[in-house]
Amino acid sequence: MAGMSSVLHAWRALERRWQTWPQNVRHVCRVLTLGSLLALGTALVYVTGGTRYAYPYLMLIPVLLAGAWYTWRGSLLVALMAGLLMAAMPLSVETGEVQTPLNWMIRLGLYLVIGGFAGGLFERLRQSYLSVELASRTDPRAGLPNEIALEMDLSRWLKRPPRQDARSVGVVMVRVEDIGEIMEALGADACDELMVAISQRLTRLGPNLVGCYRVGGAELVLLFWPVGLKELERLACKAADLGEDNLVALGVPLRIQLVLGSSLQNGRGASPGSLIREARIAMLAASEKHRVHCHFQPSFARRSVQNIQLIARVRRGLAQGEFELHYQPKLRLADGRVSGFEGLIRWRDEHGNLIAPGMFMPKVENTTLIAPVTRFVMSEACKFARRHGGKVSINFSVRNLMDDVLLEELGQLVKQSGISPSQLEVEVTESALVHDLFAAKQALERIRGCGIQVSIDDFGTGFSSFEYLRHLPITGLKIDRAFVEGLEQDERARKLMACLIDVGHALDLQVTAEGVETQGQHRILQELGCEQAQGFLYSKALPVEELLAWHHERERLLRLGDPLAIKHR
Repeated sequence: MAGMSSVLHAWRALERRWQTWPQNVRHVCRVLTLGSLLALGTALVYVTGGTRYAYPYLMLIPVLLAGAWYTWRGSLLVALMAGLLMAAMPLSVETGEVQTPLNWMIRLGLYLVIGGFAGGLFERLRQSYLSVELASRTDPRAGLPNEIALEMDLSRWLKRPPRQDARSVGVVMVRVEDIGEIMEALGADACDELMVAISQRLTRLGPNLVGCYRVGGAELVLLFWPVGLKELERLACKAADLGEDNLVALGVPLRIQLVLGSSLQNGRGASPGSLIREARIAMLAASEKHRVHCHFQPSFARRSVQNIQLIARVRRGLAQGEFELHYQPKLRLADGRVSGFEGLIRWRDEHGNLIAPGMFMPKVENTTLIAPVTRFVMSEACKFARRHGGKVSINFSVRNLMDDVLLEELGQLVKQSGISPSQLEVEVTESALVHDLFAAKQALERIRGCGIQVSIDDFGTGFSSFEYLRHLPITGLKIDRAFVEGLEQDERARKLMACLIDVGHALDLQVTAEGVETQGQHRILQELGCEQAQGFLYSKALPVEELLAWHHERERLLRLGDPLAIKHR
């Protein structure tokens, strides 16, 4: 079996190499092969005694080959030549006996019948193969070339010799951002018609566009050659303008939003897969940055194989106790005493090294893994509050807010732990609320119904509207560090901070400033009436043992009369 597999592999490799030869070279090779086989067959028949014996049927080999290569026309022509060659030969070379006309005519007719049948059969097989190949290269719903066609064509263009002007192959991936709304309102047929309309519109991009392919329900790929970087960026912007203007699907006028990513062949090492991947990464970067188009940069490819493997280890890490909670203290600015703690997850690998949360949490928050991770955080925070007292805040993602089972478990966990519900606070970012404000409001009401406090995290950087605050059952605001950074140097920053604090007070909310790093920021926040602060000026997030030691030392300094009792960590 292994030997057969290796033979097939070698044959396919040889066939691929054969297909790379120029068409005229392959034609000459085939004609020479057929001529050689006819000559060899004739010689063999003559050497073996004449046409009286079975060897004349060896002449069917070139007839069948001609059918495979040139269908019925080629096989009939070679059959005629083979029949005429056999007609010129005697029945017996030794005696010189000549064939009767009926004998060679019967043989000629037999060759023609077999050649015609074989040629017709090969032609049917070729047509069937071409139909299947065309179907495999075509999107069945829109009739556009698909990803298989893209990879084949892109591979062919990448093999072209480099140009002296350094222009090369360019790929632009185009995605319809609001395809979900169109699908919901008009259905899949409208989406298919829309993609066809966009592809037809994009044919106006000029002669550099050598192909347009549908690679997903909402994605097209444009293939350009030859093109330079500046030219590719210009064409991408033009594609965005063409694709968004005056489109109609199922008779309904549409105004769509496109996002594009591009990549360019650099050197001879580029492959179809790498160029398509780079264009997709650039497109995702453009979507994240809320831009129409981004060209690929190596810095966009943040998700390495190691990071993917790291995410795959999260569930195992939870089971093996590799996660822990560190706590960053919050201080009352009025008297400098600790008013609470924020529980922040940390991951310690098998070697005892901490893995930065930024390497795994952004991905975890977008997957179902966020549920078990949040359960762990909830449990650890309740244990800490029961053992050491005080208020502990934890972070909830948008997936957590929409998880009814998790919300139910949160209330049960607080009851089982024996702590007061007010000792636990849930922090939710503004961006988590924007996805579905009504559903988020219902989730927050369930949390508040358990007696748990709720605070808006990173306030000022998300929804950027104060109106929605009146309708949410929240107890606090945490002002983002971006508004704290410029307090000492910028008068406008101080006025803006004062405005944010006043908004919180007007709604009877407790206001916390995060990211405090200097005594000047601490002092200004005190003067503006901010209740709480946290940041590296006081302490970074610490393991429980270090936190308790820090807290003990701070209380000692306060008893000695130090009004700030600030120690850099």
